[in-house]
Amino acid sequence: MPQHTPVRTRICPDCDGFPLVAITTGQRTPDGRRETLTAACRFCNGTGHTAPAGVRVRVAR
Repeated sequence: MPQHTPVRTRICPDCDGFPLVAITTGQRTPDGRRETLTAACRFCNGTGHTAPAGVRVRVAR
């Protein structure tokens, strides 16, 4: 039987690994395409992963 290897990357709990999303504004450009805004996850800063265990996170006071 094959053995499964655990995933080594830690997926962001806020965005579930989908850090960038496109949001439609409801407007259209002159050539007919929809205008979109790109939003990044605030928790992982658009990487989709949490910081590795050995990395320190700097917290401002």
